[in-house]
Amino acid sequence: MQTEQKSIRRFVFAYILLIAIIGIFLIVNICIGSVNISIPEVMDILSGKGADSINHDIVMQIRFPRSVATIILGGALALSGYLLQTFFHNPIAGPFVLGISSGAKLVVAITMVICLSRRGAASSFLMILSAFVGSIISMFFVLALSRVINQMHMLIVGGVMIGYICTAITDFIVTFADDSNIVNLHNWSKGSFSGITWENVAVMFIVVAISTVVVFFMSKPMSAYQMGESYARNMGVNIEAFRVLLVLLSSILSACVTAFAGPISFVGIAVPHLIKNLFGTAKPIIMIPSCFLGGAGFCLLCDLIARVAFAPTELSISTVTAVFGAPVVIYIMVHRKR
Repeated sequence: MQTEQKSIRRFVFAYILLIAIIGIFLIVNICIGSVNISIPEVMDILSGKGADSINHDIVMQIRFPRSVATIILGGALALSGYLLQTFFHNPIAGPFVLGISSGAKLVVAITMVICLSRRGAASSFLMILSAFVGSIISMFFVLALSRVINQMHMLIVGGVMIGYICTAITDFIVTFADDSNIVNLHNWSKGSFSGITWENVAVMFIVVAISTVVVFFMSKPMSAYQMGESYARNMGVNIEAFRVLLVLLSSILSACVTAFAGPISFVGIAVPHLIKNLFGTAKPIIMIPSCFLGGAGFCLLCDLIARVAFAPTELSISTVTAVFGAPVVIYIMVHRKR
């Protein structure tokens, strides 16, 4: 009884901590930039005052939609990583490591080149669809490798190789794109939350919200699946349908991120591991919402550093996430070896 009460107190504290982190970094991201805006002025702008000021446009058209998108996409990426780790029973499985993000990047790059060459912009739904197709293709190759390669570490290496192939083809496409397209493709291919509009936010919110709700309702079969496939079958879980749904949801979430922000590294690996240590449990009903909150807070911090650290030069978001995420991956591998 005391152990259960301690666990509940730990969960409540961890959730409050994550929500507080998101709230603090959300405010800081909106206030700090090339033009610093005070918190009272930001509150006035958000409440509808000062509608004619320049700062109003900075907050409402640039920083606020970017921060909201960072929360949505960061949470989606962490959740996608958690689903893949559950699927492969491996803590270093993730959309970036397995080449899923790179496959999505390749197809989106082709779509962008075709649309831009015709002097038209790709719609949000077309970008997500392209990224989803790329994710599914890469995931298909990873699953095909998993039937041939039994060792999980070799499967991870195979996923990395698939990612390198997709990245090489993407770089080839960018190199021979029209001069006017190269800048857009290059910036996007490095990963960035810049240029997000409220229309983009609305689309990504719908896609991510529906996917997250479906994932949450899968928490019970996921708990059984974590105990092994035989146990899950005995509990009445349709393993084949469950695995297909897990792959599709993970691909949709990672595709949505890649479509709007480009490939972002290490979030899908590092955040679920950090959340497990924070909450002291791997139960899906706890991990699903907490991974989303953790990914949102992590990406808000990284986006702030990317914008401010070397202002006015903005770093790619993957550069910052790699600095914080790579040591976590190294720790995971060393810890598992011990």
